[in-house]
Amino acid sequence: MATEPKNDDTDEKVDETSTDESASTSGEPKEEMVVAAKAGASVEDGPAPSADEPAEPVADEAAAPMQLGTRRFVYAAYMAGAIGVAFMLSKIGNLVWQRLEAWKPEVGDPRDDLIMPVAAVIGAAVALYYWRKLSARQYAEEVASELSQVTWPSRQEVTNSTTVVIVATAFATIFFALMDRFWAFVTDLVYRF
Repeated sequence: MATEPKNDDTDEKVDETSTDESASTSGEPKEEMVVAAKAGASVEDGPAPSADEPAEPVADEAAAPMQLGTRRFVYAAYMAGAIGVAFMLSKIGNLVWQRLEAWKPEVGDPRDDLIMPVAAVIGAAVALYYWRKLSARQYAEEVASELSQVTWPSRQEVTNSTTVVIVATAFATIFFALMDRFWAFVTDLVYRF
């Protein structure tokens, strides 16, 4: 078997380029960082799967809300707005119809089969109008983005805070009731003389 002589210059160049390609601030190769980013993992989560290994499948229930991100709140807000507008218009429509009935009895009772669909269509049209209006949609998305950064208190923190408020309120109520009785007693003594 014949062996080929090694060229030290080419080995050093290969070592330098492989070091440059795999160097990063965290010491993790760039390729692994890209695969980790595609898999949804961060650098701190540990070593990322290699390009040959498929990422672990994510459960569909957990993945669906995260695919939309904060945009799901924007969709929900527009849907709630459409329902709110439709509700208010149906109530206003019923009120107007009842006023017309009182004024002209031949109009008849309010027609829910007519008022509700018209109110629903108008509510959907208003939501669609504001969805197509870029400034309103950007504002809603910014609000949802800011709300997603809010850190909500844990159950234990809420319980502790509620307990403190109830105890402080009870203490203040008892204190002021006793002070009221005390000063009523003092003023009764003063006015007796």
